[in-house]
Amino acid sequence: MRTMNLNLFSAWRRISPRFMPFSDVATKDLPLSKWLRLALFQVSVGMATVMLIGTLNRVMIVEMGVPASLVALMVALPLLFSPFRALVGFKSDHHRSFLGWKRVPYIWLGSWLQFGGLAIMPFSLILLSGDSNWPHWFSYIAAALAFLLVGAGMQITQTAGLALASDLATPASRPRVVALMYVMFLIGMVFSSVLFGLLLSHFSPL
Repeated sequence: MRTMNLNLFSAWRRISPRFMPFSDVATKDLPLSKWLRLALFQVSVGMATVMLIGTLNRVMIVEMGVPASLVALMVALPLLFSPFRALVGFKSDHHRSFLGWKRVPYIWLGSWLQFGGLAIMPFSLILLSGDSNWPHWFSYIAAALAFLLVGAGMQITQTAGLALASDLATPASRPRVVALMYVMFLIGMVFSSVLFGLLLSHFSPL
């Protein structure tokens, strides 16, 4: 196994930098592997974006018969937290947690909010389907809360994560680092689109 890893590493190093446009952001202290690991928060945001916009809206409108106007309102709910990104950025700039960190606790908070929203979302969709004894208006509140939690988590994670990447980058490499973060965001969207399509292919009449 160790020999195979060394061979893969040697092959990776022989790749020309022109095929790796972001390889010049790497330094001795922060190699490209660490930058890619940091950029995983963008992958999670991209996957959550596809889940909300590309998958759930179609399921709610076509399969569950939820009015399209109501679905559009729920999909738009995550954007309500967008103005608070400035506050999150300001707090992470000037206030340290009791652990001594500034950015990382906000990344954790955003990740937990995403997890919480995605965890209660299936149950809220069950309520929306009418397969429960709860009042129907409660299903709307539960679904709206799930969308809002996921949206708030996405906004907090992305704000703190991009700020952390900017802190670690040198002034000269900062534009390329931000570009790398957004490329990883797009990769997360493309990967999750293909994955969700494969997983849902047996449940689609198409």
